[in-house]
Amino acid sequence: MAEMLPTTMRAAVLRGKEDLRVEDVPVPRAGAGELVLRVDAALTCGTDLKVFRRGYHAKMLTANRLFGHEVAGTVVEVGEGATRFAVGDRVLPLNSAPCDACFFCRNGQQNLCDDLLFNNGAYAEFISIPARIVEKNTHRIPDTMPFEHAALTEPLACVVRGLEQTEARAGQTMIVLGAGPIGLLFIHAAAIEGLHVIAIVKRRDQVETATRFGAAHVVRLADVDDPVQAARSFTPEARGADIVIEAVATPEAWEMALHLARKGGAVNLFGGPPAGTTAAFDTNLIHYSDLNIKASFHHTPATAQRAFEMLASGRFDCEAFLTGTASLEDVPEVFHNMLTRPPEGTAPEIKTVIHPAHAPRPIASEHSLVGETA
Repeated sequence: MAEMLPTTMRAAVLRGKEDLRVEDVPVPRAGAGELVLRVDAALTCGTDLKVFRRGYHAKMLTANRLFGHEVAGTVVEVGEGATRFAVGDRVLPLNSAPCDACFFCRNGQQNLCDDLLFNNGAYAEFISIPARIVEKNTHRIPDTMPFEHAALTEPLACVVRGLEQTEARAGQTMIVLGAGPIGLLFIHAAAIEGLHVIAIVKRRDQVETATRFGAAHVVRLADVDDPVQAARSFTPEARGADIVIEAVATPEAWEMALHLARKGGAVNLFGGPPAGTTAAFDTNLIHYSDLNIKASFHHTPATAQRAFEMLASGRFDCEAFLTGTASLEDVPEVFHNMLTRPPEGTAPEIKTVIHPAHAPRPIASEHSLVGETA
């Protein structure tokens, strides 16, 4: 039996560039094949920050829309024909689903689907899940798994796809440029999969953070004359890494990445700079080093499944990524604060947990991280 839902709810609405407001909006109702969830946890995200800064996203949403996409919650209404889930189920819906009919889907590239359906509205008391996402990209959360852990699935699914594209495997050496949330996800996921990870970071506090998340060596740009040489010195015979992940999204980082790979190595230009950005590459280096250059966008249902299983297995230290909590009413302030980096030496927030359905709970300040024992 469905909950008796209110007619209105509080939700964060993106009204324009750096204009995010928590307003009263209608509570969604479940159409055919759809679900309505009570939002039990939503997470802040670097992509949402870019959308907030720009006022739009080329693929995900435009202004005057509900905001947020990393979410987990409890089913409160089931639409006609939706048979996979029932009221009361704890579920993790991804933020997109492919059509599985277009050229790209048939070619095994569902992330490039011509009709990729996106969903937003995580920063709200309730959220509607479209029928296609219900059917293709929603997971039942085990009773022992906190909602906020499950909500990490979407960013980790993007990282898993990046690892799969570069054919990462245990025993390889990987260099990760950047120690923001995505860089840390790459460091941690690669470390627990048995790769030897070297991180290149900018800030002093990122040295400790990257190490705690599993980096065997960390190079801080300001501490060395030649960061490329310094990072390569930690690879076997200083020949460069088997895999290089760029997670900074600047032309300078894209260009540096190619110089960090060994001959025959793989480079994943994961960070997405703004439209119109250009970078210059040494064509001789690419050709005679036989470099394999890739770029990753988004995720697929298969990488979402793998990411969800990794989180549910207990191998991934989910709690370490959750460094703050906030109420739904605080969401605009949270994003304004994210625009400014904290002072040098201050540990930055990685993910803030929004609990629209109830008061935010404390996040532990100390975590046991794989990097401390690896």
